[in-house]
Amino acid sequence: MKYQLFIFSIFVSFLMNAQLTGVWKGVLIRDGQKLEQASIIYFDFGKEPLTREEVTGKEGFAVRTLKMETKNGQIKAKQSTMVKKKDIYGNRWCALDFEMAFVDSTGYLQGKFYSLECKGVSGKLVCFKVSETLAKEQTSVELQSWRPIFIDDIKNGRKSREVRDSERKNFQFEPIYFDYDKADIRPEYEAFLKRIVYVINSHSDLRVRVTGNTDADGSDAYNDDLSKRRAEAIIDFFVKAGLKRDRIVIDFKGEKNPVSDNKSAEGKQLNRRVDFAFI
Repeated sequence: MKYQLFIFSIFVSFLMNAQLTGVWKGVLIRDGQKLEQASIIYFDFGKEPLTREEVTGKEGFAVRTLKMETKNGQIKAKQSTMVKKKDIYGNRWCALDFEMAFVDSTGYLQGKFYSLECKGVSGKLVCFKVSETLAKEQTSVELQSWRPIFIDDIKNGRKSREVRDSERKNFQFEPIYFDYDKADIRPEYEAFLKRIVYVINSHSDLRVRVTGNTDADGSDAYNDDLSKRRAEAIIDFFVKAGLKRDRIVIDFKGEKNPVSDNKSAEGKQLNRRVDFAFI
């Protein structure tokens, strides 16, 4: 049993260390500083670890070597030799120490920083993994365009793009069923509907189609109207839950799109529904 636990701990450590490889970029938020004032930081955890700091909106940057120790998914690191820099008036490149860890639930590398060189310099950091290389030379300010998007993600509690894309890809839609001749949402579906809102709000380019349906009881005209009211009830719920109306497309089929027969109570219940699709 002890041997199995030992092997498992090695496996977990391997996975954690693998997650911490590559290049990460994000922001340094000093204590007492607003998120919008955060500066930019890159980490390259390759064979020769490096950091790159940038002054927001300016061409100042500093690339340093990084001495680091990784244990059980935790990183302790210290900036060392200056490799390349461009100074900006009023800015001092203080050598920083970092304590960081990968947060599996958000997909971010998070932690704190402080300086033994510059008194009062400390704060927290948040980074995400990228398929980039760490530049050692001066780059244009236009390449910082990702920063306000990332800051908005942090402010709104969004997970990393990688985690959000996985959640979207793996999200399983379920029909929402209705009582006979009703358009009221049953309470047991509210948690599921809120999860749909969360996924859509996590992607700026995502919308949802809401399609109402009915069983075959009643006239075509009546059922078209009933299916529309069911779809509209879902839309009202989404809007109240924080989803913008322009991110919802309504459709209604009346009795024209059954998924079961209309000869039994069970079949009719399966037809009294609203379906969803990401678009």
